[in-house]
Parts: sequence; structure tokens; C-alpha cells
Amino acid sequence: MAGAFFKQTYFIPKPTLTEENLPDQSGKVHIVTGGYAGIGLELTKILYQKNATIYAAGRSGGKAKKAIEAMKIEFANSTGKIEFLQLDLDDLSTIKRSAEEFLSKESRLDVLVNNAGVMVPPAGSKTKQGYDLQMGVNCIGPFLFTQFLLPILQKTAATAPAGSVRITWASSLAADLSAPKGGVEIDKDGAPKVQKNPELNYGQSKSGNVMFAVEAARRYGKDGIISTAWNPGHLKSELSRTAGLIQSIFIKLLANPPKLGGYTELYAGWSPDITLDNNGAYVIPWGRIGEYNSALAKVIKPEAKGGEGRAERLWDWCERETKKYT
Repeated sequence: MAGAFFKQTYFIPKPTLTEENLPDQSGKVHIVTGGYAGIGLELTKILYQKNATIYAAGRSGGKAKKAIEAMKIEFANSTGKIEFLQLDLDDLSTIKRSAEEFLSKESRLDVLVNNAGVMVPPAGSKTKQGYDLQMGVNCIGPFLFTQFLLPILQKTAATAPAGSVRITWASSLAADLSAPKGGVEIDKDGAPKVQKNPELNYGQSKSGNVMFAVEAARRYGKDGIISTAWNPGHLKSELSRTAGLIQSIFIKLLANPPKLGGYTELYAGWSPDITLDNNGAYVIPWGRIGEYNSALAKVIKPEAKGGEGRAERLWDWCERETKKYT
């Protein structure tokens, strides 16, 4: 654990993929959830100035409009397109409508960045369907949104350059430092156990996204789709707006500019270092292939390969829970 913290917090090499060497994105279509604030905004800026079509998805149309207007002024020479996409990950009943809106406008999707999330809200916070808020917004909602978009990702991958179509998932160093042993504690019925401590629930949700990344790579790699998880790093971000006093002090002491987290996300979604051969990679600041802890690695591994198969069980549970909303 200490080694993972040190490697992902101190003496981090400069990013190798930035707006300076990212290839032109003309004709490419990307979705960035939470793409109008924090690190999501930083990633959107990079993509927009490289002429991509980006859908910044989230709940706040007003905040998105201001961010989009500012980007269009800042990058006036861009030939790309940026639009707001209404998406409420807190309410599973609305997600199909959001996906359908996107599908009515576009015929391809190159990269889906599951960036939006919530961090350490008040204890007992729940989604509209009664799930723990962090597991719901950080895992279950993105899982369902991804399922709706899978056919267009598969269609795009069929003709796109190998390894260019990707799904990326937001993890965190919390997956190593503040999650139950093995990442996600699962009850007898297959459901993630709700922890009494909000910090544990946060770490559990970030571990869940590592599991989704690995499981999606196993399931959809054959279709030419790459799936990665990433720890963006310690950043000054709106994500920490609900954090408690201790977390807030910790974040302020170690926090880096959000743009660096944008580079981590950029690497996960666009770096040629990640191929179908290392599908399921875990990306660490500010764009390197790293490793998550050994306990998480063991439970993610399928039972047929000597592991516990917990990632598959979590995936199957999410499929059952979200089926009524498809």
C-alpha cells in the first residue's frame, strides 16, 4: 500500500501525452461524463482544441453552457464541436433517455470516458433507487450508461484503427488506501456491502471501476474495444466538495492542478502505449501504466485462473439490478 501511495503521489514523471502531441481528432466523437468541470473539463479542453466532437455529459446544463461558451472563445480556431448531454447518474430511470439522445445525433463513438463521480458525501446518502450514493453514481450509473452505448462502440471499433475505441473508468488511489480488503465486499446475494464509513464506500466504488475496466476488457476485447481504469492523481477538483475536514486538509496539502489529471485521463483513452495486448491496463499519474494492489488483483482474477472471480460477480449483479431500466 505504501509503495503504491509513494509511486502515485511523489516524483511523478512529466506526462508523455498532452495537447502538444495528441493527433488531430477531426471526425472522432467522444463522451466525457462530468466534462464541464474539474479534470473532465481539462480533458474536454484538450480534445476540443484538437478538433474533436465532444459531448460533455452531466446534470448541470447551466454550468455546462458557461464552460462550453468559454472553451469556444479560448479555442476559437477549433473545427470541433462540443455539446452538453443531460445525464443524471443518480437516477437509473433517466439514463436510457440520455443515451438515446446521443444516439439520435451521432453514428459513431470513439472513446467513452466515465469521469463523473461523487466523493464522501454525508453518511447514509442514497441514489433515487436507494443505492449507496457513491456506489450508485460512481459505478452502477456508469455501468448502465456504458451498456446502452456498447452497440455503437462495437460498430465504431469494426472500422476504426485497432485499439482506438475505448471505455475508460474513474478509479483512485482510494482503491488501494481506503477500500475493504479485495476492493469490494460482496454479500451473499452478490450485492456490494454498504460500509458504515463513507470513506470505505468511496474506496469500494473506485475499486468497483477497476473491476469494470478489467471485466469489460475481457468481454469486449474480442470486438476491438479497449477498457482501462485510471487514478487521476491528487488534484484540486470539485470532486472533493463533499469531503470532510480531514480529507479536505489532505487534499489541499497534496493537490495538483486539475490539468495534470486531465493528462492521466488522456493517456488512458488515447495513448498508443495501451493496445489490445495489454487491455484492461491501470493508468496512474500523469499517464503511466501501473498496478493496483495484490489483494484486488487476486479477487478480480477469474476462478478458472485461480482467482475469486469477484469482478464477474459484481458485473453480473449490476446487470441484474439495471435490467429493469434497459
